Amino acid sequence: MTSRDVVPATMSHPLTSENAPLSHAKPHLPGGVHNFAADHSLRQGHELDHSTVRPLPHNPPVHGTGRGHMTRRAGDRSFFSSDDNALAKQIIATHATEIEELNMKPVLSIVEDILRRGRPLTADVTHGAPHAHLDTVDEKLLHSTHHDDKVLHGPYHDDKLYHSHEIDHGHDPDIVKLLAFPISKISCEITGKCAAGGEAHSVTMDLLKSLSNYSWDAKVVITFAAFAISYGEFYLVEQLHTKNPLAKNIAILKDLPDMLTHGEELKKKLEAVQDLLNAVLKATHSIIEFKELPTAYISHDTPEMAAATAHIPTAVYWIIRSLLACASVLLNLIGSGHEYITSTSESWEILSLAHKLSVIMEHLQRQLALCKDLIETKKGEDAYIAFKRLMETSHIDNMRVLRAMIRGKEDQRPLYDGSRRTNERIEALRMKYVLLLISDLDVPHEELNVLHLIYNQQARRHEYEVLWLPILNHASSTSSLHDPVFYDLRNNHMPWYSVDHLSLVEPVAIRYIREVWKFVHMPMLVVLDPQGKLSNLDALPMMWIWGSNAFPFTKLRETDLWADVTSWNIELLADAIDARIPDWINQNRVICLYGGEDIEWIRKFTHSAREAAVSLGVPLEMLYVGKRNPKDKVRRCHEIIDREKLSHIFSLKDYYDYVWYFWVRLWSMWNSKKHIGMSVDNDPIMQEIMDLLTYDSTEEGWAVFSRGNFEMTKGKGNVVQPVLGNFASWGHKVDHPDRFVSVLDEEIKGSQPEHHCNRLILPGQSGYIPERIVCSECGKPMDKYVMYRCCTD
Repeated sequence: MTSRDVVPATMSHPLTSENAPLSHAKPHLPGGVHNFAADHSLRQGHELDHSTVRPLPHNPPVHGTGRGHMTRRAGDRSFFSSDDNALAKQIIATHATEIEELNMKPVLSIVEDILRRGRPLTADVTHGAPHAHLDTVDEKLLHSTHHDDKVLHGPYHDDKLYHSHEIDHGHDPDIVKLLAFPISKISCEITGKCAAGGEAHSVTMDLLKSLSNYSWDAKVVITFAAFAISYGEFYLVEQLHTKNPLAKNIAILKDLPDMLTHGEELKKKLEAVQDLLNAVLKATHSIIEFKELPTAYISHDTPEMAAATAHIPTAVYWIIRSLLACASVLLNLIGSGHEYITSTSESWEILSLAHKLSVIMEHLQRQLALCKDLIETKKGEDAYIAFKRLMETSHIDNMRVLRAMIRGKEDQRPLYDGSRRTNERIEALRMKYVLLLISDLDVPHEELNVLHLIYNQQARRHEYEVLWLPILNHASSTSSLHDPVFYDLRNNHMPWYSVDHLSLVEPVAIRYIREVWKFVHMPMLVVLDPQGKLSNLDALPMMWIWGSNAFPFTKLRETDLWADVTSWNIELLADAIDARIPDWINQNRVICLYGGEDIEWIRKFTHSAREAAVSLGVPLEMLYVGKRNPKDKVRRCHEIIDREKLSHIFSLKDYYDYVWYFWVRLWSMWNSKKHIGMSVDNDPIMQEIMDLLTYDSTEEGWAVFSRGNFEMTKGKGNVVQPVLGNFASWGHKVDHPDRFVSVLDEEIKGSQPEHHCNRLILPGQSGYIPERIVCSECGKPMDKYVMYRCCTD
C-alpha cells in the first residue's frame, strides 16, 4: 500500500457558517467525491423550521486524508453563500414539465432488501487475521427503523435462501425492466463522476439533469437503486471473499483484504454511512407518501400540500447528494491504506448531511401529518354523509344499518350476549326490532336495574332485542378500550346484547348519534324496525310506562295505548312499581301513596290516617314513595318508617330503584303526552301529573288516596294532615267505607288556604318546558324562573 500524506486543515461547522469549507483539505489524487458537507444550511426565516436544528460539535477533526476530492470552482463560492431559494430555482430548472408518473415502490423495495442484506464490517477480527470473514451483522443497520414502520433491517437469510429463487421482493417486473437501463446508466455515471473528481454540487446537478424526465420520487429511487448496485457488490465481495474464489480474486484486485485488518476504524466509517442511508431511506419514503396522497381528498393547490411539495425538489437534491457521498466512501475504500481508513473527515461530512436530511425530514413529516389530518377530515365527512344517506334509505333488512354502526369482518362475532355469555354475529339481530340502548359509561344503576326487570318480562320479548351501544368521546375512546367499567357493565348488569368492546362502535355512528339523535349524556332507547329504519328516537318513556306491552314502541302504538286510558287512576300512576298494588286494587282497598322527607310530618300523617281509617272501618294500605332525586333523607325516612311500622315501604335493599322508578314514570308520562301533541291546557292527565310534580317540588309532604281503581283525591301535607286529624267533624258522612275517598276529597277541596305558594321544578333534560303553567290550587298562571340548584343533602 502506498502511504498518503496527511495535510492539516480546519473546518467550521457546516450548519452554522455560510462560508464554511466544504471539507477538510486533502491531497487531490485520482478518484473519489468529496466536499459533501451541508453547505446550504437552513437559515433563520426560511420556510423550513430552523428551531429543530441542533448544533453539531464545534471540534471536528483537524486532520484528514483522501483521494481525488472534487474541489470547488471559483464561481461556486458565491453560490454557496446565496439564499436557499436560489438553489431551489436551479434544481427546479432541471425538471421537465411533462413527465410520466411511475410506481417506484417495487424498486424501492428491492433497494431496501439490498441494504438489509448488506453486512458491514466489525472489529471482531479473529486474532487480527487479515483475511478473516466477519460474520457479525452490524446492529446499526439491522435495527434501525423507518418512521412508518418500514425497516432497513430484517431476519438475516442464510446463504441457501440468499441464492434461492424463493425470495419475493413483491416487485413489478414491468417497472424493473423499464428502469433497468436508466438505473445502470446512473450507476455508471455515479462511479465515473466520483472517480473523475469534481465539485459536489455540480455532480448532483448533472445527475438531476440526467433524470430530468422523471418525477421527483423517481429521481430519488433511480439514484438510490444505482447506488444500491455498488453497495450490494461491495458487500457481496466482503461476504464471499473467504469462500468463493471469484469473490476472492475481486477482493484482491480491489485491495479489500488489506483493509480488513482495520475493522474497528472501518466500522466507525461505515456506521456514518449507514446513518446517512437511514436518513435517505426515511426521506425517500416521505416523498413517496406525498405522491400517494389521494387526490380525491387533497389537491396540489391545498396550502398544506403546497407548503410540503415546495420543499420536495430541495429534499431530492440533498438525498442525491447524500447518496453520492456514500458512494464516494465505498469507492475510496478500494486500495485504501491505514491513513484513509482511520481518517474521520468524511464521516464528519456525512454526519452533517444526515443532520440536514433530518431537518428536512422533520419538516416533511409535519406537513405530511397536516395533509393526512386534512384527508382524514374529508374522508370522515364523506363517510358521515354516506352514513346519513344510509340511515335515510329503505332496506330489505337491518343488516346494512347495523354493520355500518358496528365494525367487524364477516368471520367475526362483534356482539356479546349477556344472558348466554357468548359472542354472536350481527346476523343474530336480522329482521328483528332492535332497541339501541345508547349511553356513556356513567349509566345510572337504577335505570339498568329497572330496565333489567322489564326486559325479563316475557310478553312479546321474542320480537325484539336490546343492544347496548356505549358512546364515548373520540379523545377518550382509545384510552378506554380496556376500561374495567365497560366490562363490569357488559358482564354483570346487561343481560341483553352489547358490543364486544368499545372500539367496535364506528366513529361515524357516534357522530351521527350525537348530531342527529342529539345524544349528550342521558341514556336513550332508539328503536330500529326489522328493515333498519328509525321507529322511535327514544322509547324509554314508553318502556317505563307500559314495559314490553308498548311493543313495537312506535308513535302509533303510543297513541293507541293512551287512547285506552280513559281517566287518571291509581293503576296508571303506580301499578308497575309494586307487586302489592294490583292485589290492593282487586280487594277494593283504599290505597294511599305519600311522599316527602320531613319525618315528623310523616309520623303525624300516618298516625292520623290510620286512626281515621280504623274509626271509620276503612281498609287502608299506605306506601311511602319518597321524593324525586332521593338523597340520604329519603333513605333515613325509609329506615324509620320500617322500624316504627308507620306504613308499607319498598324493599330497603332496592328502595332507591323503586323510588326512582315511581318518579321517572311520572316524567315519562309527561313526555309521552307531549310527544303525541297533548298539553297541560287540554289534557287532564297532564294536569294531574303536574300537580304531583308541584307537590314534590316543595320540602313538604303530600298524599294521594284512591279507592281501588276508582275515585281519587290528593293534597299537600299542610292540608291533608289537618283534615285527617279532624276526621271526627266529617266522619259521619262516611256511611260506607267506599265513601271514604269521595268525602275526603270534599274536605280537602274545602280546606284550601287562601294564601298559598306553589312551585314546580322541571329538570333541564325533561325535554318539554311549557310556556304557560297554571297553579293547581287557584288556576292562576304561575311565574317562570330559572333555578340553579346544588343540593348535597
